[in-house]
Amino acid sequence: MRYLESVITLEFDAARCNGCAMCVAVCPHAVFRLESKRAVLADRGACMECGACARNCEPGAIRVRSGVGCAAGILAGVVAGTEPTCGCSTTPTGGC
Repeated sequence: MRYLESVITLEFDAARCNGCAMCVAVCPHAVFRLESKRAVLADRGACMECGACARNCEPGAIRVRSGVGCAAGILAGVVAGTEPTCGCSTTPTGGC
């Protein structure tokens, strides 16, 4: 699934990465991968803003506001069986 990349709250500071690879291990959508023993953003648009990467990043190289944005709206709609909405649109339904 692809999300709206321009509104994803994921921030990655490569200079703070210590190469532990926890982000690679815990990310359910392969947003990160290792290159030269350091994490890199492999597919930012696949980020669903779950926050697992940030919670497991000891040096604090990753920040994400979990439970916000379009990813959360889409998932909430799927779970509730309603129209997905995140409030980022000017349409009457608020859909993305």
